[in-house]
Amino acid sequence: MYNNVRPQLGVPQFQPQLPTSSQPNVFGNAFNAAGSGLIRGGLGAYGEKIFGSSSEYVQSNITRYFSDPQYYFQVNDHYVKNKLKVVLFPFLHRGHWTRITEPVGGRLSYKPPIYDINAPDLYIPLMAFGTYVVLAGISLGLRGKFSPEALNWLFIKGMVGWCMQTALLKLTLLSLGSGEAPLLDIVAYAGYTFAGMSLAALGKIISGYSHYALMPWFCLCMGIFLVKTMKRVLFAEVRSYDSSKHHYLLLFIALAQFPLFMWLGNITVNWFI
Repeated sequence: MYNNVRPQLGVPQFQPQLPTSSQPNVFGNAFNAAGSGLIRGGLGAYGEKIFGSSSEYVQSNITRYFSDPQYYFQVNDHYVKNKLKVVLFPFLHRGHWTRITEPVGGRLSYKPPIYDINAPDLYIPLMAFGTYVVLAGISLGLRGKFSPEALNWLFIKGMVGWCMQTALLKLTLLSLGSGEAPLLDIVAYAGYTFAGMSLAALGKIISGYSHYALMPWFCLCMGIFLVKTMKRVLFAEVRSYDSSKHHYLLLFIALAQFPLFMWLGNITVNWFI
């Protein structure tokens, strides 16, 4: 009933009026926009400077200590054959032991392994390490001691030996005041140990007596190879050092190969027995 009441004619009707907006502050908005623009521009430039310099710093240190992993896999059949000759028969190598450099981007850079026989690579160490583990597993199988756990144990033992060899070379460099050599270079040089170990494991499978002749031989060859390499390639970065200390450390590296080879050549499921 109450909803049917209609407004009477002749009676003025009052309607609410909306508040009118005040005139916009043109100068205030201009100053606010300019200030926010300057702040955003300044923060953007500052952030770009910080993150840009940080990115360059990280990239330079990664290149300095780790180098480019793809560099170590630029190999071919010719390089692999000649490199194995140098590692297994270093006294027959009549050429120089220094690495070849080339100008790249205004600075000197080492040529990849495919163009330099003295350049380190990771293809041969990884293949040799896998071959060592497989041949060691076959040797255990011929003695009736093979199991998946034993193969896993041989893998761990080989990795520990590789890390020990790498630590030996790295600590030698640090003791001479030169730790700037890329880590992957040292890892590659240490991994050549398994080239001789693979042949020694193969000799143990063929004849147990040949193993006793091959182990000292490859220990000697690996010692000569590392001495030549560390002396001519890695130690070239050392600007000043004591010559007597230099020779003692080289001798220590060569002698350290004998216990390492004997430990890795003892193919068992235990650490020392």
